[in-house]
Amino acid sequence: MIRLPLHTTQNLVLRKPTAGTSFGGVVSGQSHVAMQVGADVLAEGGNAIDAAVAASFALAAVEPWNSGLGGIGFLLYRSAETGKTVAIDFGPQAPANLDPAGFKLTGRKGGDLFGWPEVEGDRNVHGPLSFAIPGQVAGLGLAHENFGTLDWAMLLERAARLVERGLPVDYWTTLKTASAAPVLARYPSSARIYLPGGFPPSAETGTATKFLGMGGLATTIRRLQLKGARDFYEGALARDIYEDVLEVGGVLTAEDLAGYRAKLVEPHRTRYRGADVDCAPVGTAGPTLARVLELLTPHVFRHFGADAASFVAYADALRAAYAERLAEPPGTSTTHFNVVDRHGNMVALTQTLLSIFGSRVVLPATGVLMNNGVMWFDPRPGRANSIAPGKRPLTNMCPTIVSRGGRPLMAVGASGGRRILPAVAQILSFVLDHGMDLETAFHQPRIDVSGGPAVDYDPALALDVRAALTRRFQARAQEATIYPSQYACPSAVMIDPQTGGRTGMSDATSPWSAAVAV
Repeated sequence: MIRLPLHTTQNLVLRKPTAGTSFGGVVSGQSHVAMQVGADVLAEGGNAIDAAVAASFALAAVEPWNSGLGGIGFLLYRSAETGKTVAIDFGPQAPANLDPAGFKLTGRKGGDLFGWPEVEGDRNVHGPLSFAIPGQVAGLGLAHENFGTLDWAMLLERAARLVERGLPVDYWTTLKTASAAPVLARYPSSARIYLPGGFPPSAETGTATKFLGMGGLATTIRRLQLKGARDFYEGALARDIYEDVLEVGGVLTAEDLAGYRAKLVEPHRTRYRGADVDCAPVGTAGPTLARVLELLTPHVFRHFGADAASFVAYADALRAAYAERLAEPPGTSTTHFNVVDRHGNMVALTQTLLSIFGSRVVLPATGVLMNNGVMWFDPRPGRANSIAPGKRPLTNMCPTIVSRGGRPLMAVGASGGRRILPAVAQILSFVLDHGMDLETAFHQPRIDVSGGPAVDYDPALALDVRAALTRRFQARAQEATIYPSQYACPSAVMIDPQTGGRTGMSDATSPWSAAVAV
């Protein structure tokens, strides 16, 4: 019998460097440029929150398909002074005038990310009716107000200059814009920026990097520098955003913006292997992560090296935890980054537009790329997660901070929708059960169990691991490719318990990712 070889997308060995060891702080995430912005703020005397605010705004300039001013998220902050971790919820909320009757089902299965039934015109997937109230600016403003030390306007300065310079065009920009081009082309204000001449931008061999203009976004950030975060919700800027939304046909109102508040809330805490694990609260994947760790607790792991029994245990725990969780979508455009400063303060911040380029709608005057948070809702009526005005949907984000013996140990999280939880759980186990350092943990191949019947495994795993998974589960090989991302894209920072040195790692399959040390 002739058996054809499986197609191999990339014959590569992917590795990323650590940030090295620093006592001044480390920032790690999916954009080297934005992480450098955060590290520069730490070097100038800022704390972890200052660096997070600066890096978050910078991401709007250099990674616009993943997050930005029109997005939402969750932030965890652990204070070195108090030893307490708090969460900041700036998650999605449906507009008050959102009408569930406007999302009629076609009777066909949808084709975008979630597996929801298809809605007429894909109104929940892209376009002005897919907007949830954007919480990003409110969340960063609340974080800075409560825990920041440096001037707000100064923290936004680098982001403003990066937007004024424009979006750098390389192969990754080309690939990202090309993947969303058919829908971006439907919205003139988006096509003007991201599809110059009607086509995705491309780099040319032997020429200097070129940059795409980003419309009114630079002016919007400059206004936020001057007026502060609440101007996005209640001031002149809020009025312009509302008028932009009206122009493109959205139902988000001035009252929606004025009434939105980010919230300081308690994180969800669990204990695992003598460590305190703080994760995002109800409405995120945090409680499900805690359940996975609870299910793993009885398992006796071999301390050095994740073996076949370890991965079978991971698969069992993840399958059981997902069976208990309301089925939710696997969105892919999220970004995550982490900060540890010289004092030992830590931040884990996950922020998203949901889909790649979110709603695919750039607001015409203000230049804000809006999220498509309505897609988090189940379009079928009568369910716990169904579309409803003013409602908050279930999300996949899982920023996590770990401490042990009252001392901070690591901050970790990932992008990748449903794949976030399996990645975070495995990395925590690699460190806490198997004694791996971050570099080893991040280059250890993983599995993915995201609620369906299949267990995906990286073919780089050892043969005995693959065999054990195949015997026990409906297992299939899935390459850890650069594109499309078959696994989550994690990042983390860590403090060495013995030396106090800070280090960090980012995902090897994410081309722009980096960990940057002071």
